[in-house]
Amino acid sequence: MKDLRPVFLDLFAIRLPLPGIVSILHRISGVLLFIASLYLLYLLATSFGGETDFEKLRVDLESPLHSVLLWSVLSLLAYHVVAGVRHILMDLHIGESLRAGRVGSALVLVFSLALSVLCGVWMWL
Repeated sequence: MKDLRPVFLDLFAIRLPLPGIVSILHRISGVLLFIASLYLLYLLATSFGGETDFEKLRVDLESPLHSVLLWSVLSLLAYHVVAGVRHILMDLHIGESLRAGRVGSALVLVFSLALSVLCGVWMWL
């Protein structure tokens, strides 16, 4: 007889493979980029407000908080683009095997980390 009772699913006990983690992070980065676009639109609107608003914004952008926020947005964008290229390649049936999926996922993490570091160096040097 088949048991029809609900099964307790412990989500913290499930070990997600690296390609799954990269895919979920790609979706999360897309949502965070959408939210960050509001911040970027605020900066753009403030810069068009007039000469005094632009000067105030220029001074504000030199603060560490804005620098970290802009670096975070650039890092999110770098990750989202690199993971998006991986997804496009997989849609073209390139790198669909299990081994290629794992290697591609690791490369996404390595390239996006390298791009994040380069963005930080570019911003603060």
